[in-house]
Amino acid sequence: MGADLQHGGSRRRRRSRAPISQINVTPFVDVMLVLLVIFMITAPLLTVGVQVDLPKTEAGPISGDDEPLSISITKDNVLYLQETEVALPDLVPKLMAISERRTDVRIFLRADAAIPYGRVMEVMGTVNRAGFKKVALVTKLETGAK
Repeated sequence: MGADLQHGGSRRRRRSRAPISQINVTPFVDVMLVLLVIFMITAPLLTVGVQVDLPKTEAGPISGDDEPLSISITKDNVLYLQETEVALPDLVPKLMAISERRTDVRIFLRADAAIPYGRVMEVMGTVNRAGFKKVALVTKLETGAK
């Protein structure tokens, strides 16, 4: 009497499945989407920190590859160099120190729309007399511009 003990009689043999060799990219995509949303929210916050209501214009953007210095005049007539409050007599020495006495650096002058034109020209004239020739006025692009 011989019996087949290897296969267990009427039991069917289980098939072993091969391991899956593909990478599951769903967690990777989820992480990338979360990072994208985070950067989309934080990117506008990384601009110059002084809040200024800029006047509107139809002028195009200025191109350049170097990082410009920013001078801002708030609606309260407070002058800022980058994000540091500064008095007008101290502006030129601080500009010279930051630019390492190079007068060819670009300077963006941002002024609130409520600031009188004379104050803007006073600051711009002070910077220009110090030898800085690359001074640009920053404005907002009109929504109806072409």
